[in-house]
Amino acid sequence: MKKYNLAIVGATGMVGRMFLKVLEERELPIENLYLFSSVRSAGKKISFKNKEIVVEELKEDSFDREIDIALFSAGGDISKRYAPIASCKGVIVIDNSSAWRMDDHVPLIVPEVNPEEIAKNTGIIANPNCSTIQSVVPLKVIDNLYGIKRVVYSTYQAVSGSGVQGVRDLEEGIKGNKPTNYPHPIANNCLPHIDSFSDNNYTKEEEKMINETRKILGKPNLAVTATCVRVPVINAHSISINVELEKSPDLDELRDVLSKTKGIILEDNIKENIYPMAINADGKDEIFVGRLRKDFSIENGLNLWVVADNIRKGAATNSVQIAELLMK
Repeated sequence: MKKYNLAIVGATGMVGRMFLKVLEERELPIENLYLFSSVRSAGKKISFKNKEIVVEELKEDSFDREIDIALFSAGGDISKRYAPIASCKGVIVIDNSSAWRMDDHVPLIVPEVNPEEIAKNTGIIANPNCSTIQSVVPLKVIDNLYGIKRVVYSTYQAVSGSGVQGVRDLEEGIKGNKPTNYPHPIANNCLPHIDSFSDNNYTKEEEKMINETRKILGKPNLAVTATCVRVPVINAHSISINVELEKSPDLDELRDVLSKTKGIILEDNIKENIYPMAINADGKDEIFVGRLRKDFSIENGLNLWVVADNIRKGAATNSVQIAELLMK
């Protein structure tokens, strides 16, 4: 079996460390692993498969060595600067930031939905927004069966989506301390404000979900709207999805197909109070789907509730799955 040289940019961050965990669990054929970070974290030692790897400072010459694939999770500015440098040296970059997602020349990939798009990469592949990833997997199933006309998202997003600063705000807020990351307390509160506001009064997070859904599903004119809300949950995002369809959904058929779809766990038994919850999705790679029911306020309407670990599936695992496809 061929072995590959991998690099992680942003190796000491929350997603970077999850990259390492998922890579180790899934046993990818790795020959050499290189870890890069800012100058502040350079020199740290990180254990991987019982070996200690020294973290290097990311520089323009960091990719002047044989590297096949690089996983980036160090923010959009770093990606914009260093991803082109890496790709010019023969590295395929899988980028977790929003820097390249809407670039027409960069495939935006969820392996369960559009793996064929990977072949179109010219050196950079974008990993979608965490909330978009967990939404489009069941939406692809629904679209294949009934045809989607319109999507309405209402998200309940965990503080880990803001990184360690978000988690700290919640933990300190519970103690009665003031927030340092969010504009208002997140403890015992919900903030309809994720990322910055645009001139159209949507947040950038909402715009990401709208635009990325269209691109991944291959429906550039799909009607999509979103309201994204930060909630006082440590990890795992929950999303209420309302869908208007081309034809009436058969719930028994839909449950059957979803239950057989790779990457989805159906939890939809209200008689036993079984439905997706963040506390159960935490630490898992699968996307949990439930609360399936018709929306009787419109013709051919459907409601569903979707939950997933935003750090694992929404960032690290999806990126690693892309790397696995490249290796195949």
